[in-house]
Amino acid sequence: MKLSTSVVSHHIANLENRLGVSLFFRSSRKLSLTPEGHRILDAARRMVDAGNEALDALSDTSDQPVGALRIAMPAFGQHTNLYRAIWQFSSDNPMVSIFVGSSDKQVDLVEGGFDLAIRIGNMPDSSLMTKRICPFHRTLVASPDYLKSRPAIHAPEDLRSCDFVSLSMLPDEITLLQDEQVFTFEPDNVSTEVDTITAAKSAVIAGLGIQHLPDREVVDELSSGSLVEVLPSWQLPVLGIYVVWPENGPQKKLTRRLIDHLAH
Repeated sequence: MKLSTSVVSHHIANLENRLGVSLFFRSSRKLSLTPEGHRILDAARRMVDAGNEALDALSDTSDQPVGALRIAMPAFGQHTNLYRAIWQFSSDNPMVSIFVGSSDKQVDLVEGGFDLAIRIGNMPDSSLMTKRICPFHRTLVASPDYLKSRPAIHAPEDLRSCDFVSLSMLPDEITLLQDEQVFTFEPDNVSTEVDTITAAKSAVIAGLGIQHLPDREVVDELSSGSLVEVLPSWQLPVLGIYVVWPENGPQKKLTRRLIDHLAH
């Protein structure tokens, strides 16, 4: 909303005074809705939906789209085409207010009030609508120092004795492909577990183990020699980058416009 917490709190306090009830239980650590808050929540959401419907109506007759979008993006890849596409959309549509939340953890779109999210991998069945917008390529990498500290890796079977850095946003199971050969295993030796791509890359560079990382995130490190591709004659399956959005209710025209822009 581009408002400070104190301003939002002031508006909520005024609303509570007007209604003569408390809408939130407050503590130093969290807020939760009171029964009265829950009672008006659905109506309040319908008010927001009605406002969005009005903005959609304006977008149909205006030369410039009008409205607001909340987008959940991965925290990594901030210099890639994906982020540049968001900034271009914002530049092309100055009357659209855009909030971008960046995290490698998956967020609840409905609870977080997000219109759409960018997610990576194979999408599980869910209530979310999905559209694949581009491929996601990965490279199996390790630091030269780590590879020097252990027996040489000549074949996929040699990976079973290696240390791995676990990344919570990607599956632990690793599949490697070469022509018609398929090798799949789940690492037994996990030295470190992290929850962001950036942290995983840092841990691999520090020599803590092997991990498959996005191609675009390791280009410079492979070029400088601080990372080395492991088993370059084998490939990792290509995953997808998806845009996902809640199925409930009509999809906003503004959301559809952004999805088309990202796909293009």
